[in-house]
Amino acid sequence: MAELLFLILAVAPLVAPCVFVIAATALALRAYRRLPGSGWHLPGVATCTLVVVMAGAAALGAYAWGVMSGFYVLDPDQMCAALGVPGDHIVTRETLPVSAQCVTSDGVGTELVPGWVNPVIFLGLALFVSGFVMGILAGVRRRRGRR
Repeated sequence: MAELLFLILAVAPLVAPCVFVIAATALALRAYRRLPGSGWHLPGVATCTLVVVMAGAAALGAYAWGVMSGFYVLDPDQMCAALGVPGDHIVTRETLPVSAQCVTSDGVGTELVPGWVNPVIFLGLALFVSGFVMGILAGVRRRRGRR
């Protein structure tokens, strides 16, 4: 099971942008095909599904990028030395928000995870949840016969 999780985290930064672009293109085509002047209406199930796929791909890709940015085959001292951090090192890690730091014996930390990773994760999760809820509401509305 651990090997599968590692494989998903290793491949996600490569696959997630492709999934995001495909879903964004499909969403843009849906908006383009809509009749001009038809007014505003609540999104349908398909539109909400595309938003959920886009947001999930962005969040998963950013999370995998952040987790893998602090993962190297090298031991922690070599990993931190490769970044140019002088002295003895301890690597600290956090799962959410994603963080991996090289902390010297003086207590100075150098972050290994890029600064854009956590905002993309949290924004992606917020859009994922809101799109999911809107999709459920759209399905209920459709089932009752309202548009």
